[in-house]
Amino acid sequence: MSAISDEIWVILREIAKERKEFAEEFAKERKEFAEEFARERKESARERKESAEEFAKKHQEIAKEQQENSRQIAGLRASQQETIETLKRVGVDFGCMKKNQGDITEEFFFNSLLDNPHLGDIYFDDITKSQFKHRGNVQEEYDIVMTNGTAIGIIEVKYKAHEKDVDKLERKMKNFKTLFPVYEHYKLYGAMASFHFYDAAKEDALARGFFVLQRSGKVVQTNHGETLWVL
Repeated sequence: MSAISDEIWVILREIAKERKEFAEEFAKERKEFAEEFARERKESARERKESAEEFAKKHQEIAKEQQENSRQIAGLRASQQETIETLKRVGVDFGCMKKNQGDITEEFFFNSLLDNPHLGDIYFDDITKSQFKHRGNVQEEYDIVMTNGTAIGIIEVKYKAHEKDVDKLERKMKNFKTLFPVYEHYKLYGAMASFHFYDAAKEDALARGFFVLQRSGKVVQTNHGETLWVL
């Protein structure tokens, strides 16, 4: 009986020891967990603070850039307005600038052809400009027209020539004898004259058999394709 009791006490002491060790281990782990959690919260708070500070800094930079952009835009507008007012004082009207460019271009080619009225090897006796004609339902305005005893030269003048201007020249040539029946038996030659040609427009004009007149300094350079279109 005494031996059994001693054995029971031994078992109880071992259980008590294990419980104590378990409690100590649990308390240690709990403490470590609490410390880790506290560190993470502290780190998270620091990151949030840094993020908030960074956001505030970026916001201030953006606001500064926007303010600077607004200032530059305001300065640009003021400069543009000042330029417009200056040009108005010296008589420049923006609404007429495009028309003036066309007038200058037409005047240049008219004066050049007036001194030497020819298209390639075809020479003419007289020259007129800005000729408007209306007959029935057909009306056209011809920039420059040159004539001799057998031929007519029709020149369409543009400051900057597009492909649609080549179409316009062709239409004007087809309508010419309807508007001027007195020239029914004359040969018609067409020409595009411009300070600046888009490549496609120049190629199209040459391909259709028109002369191409371009400014080269103070003189007119004339080109044409292998075949001329004659009406």
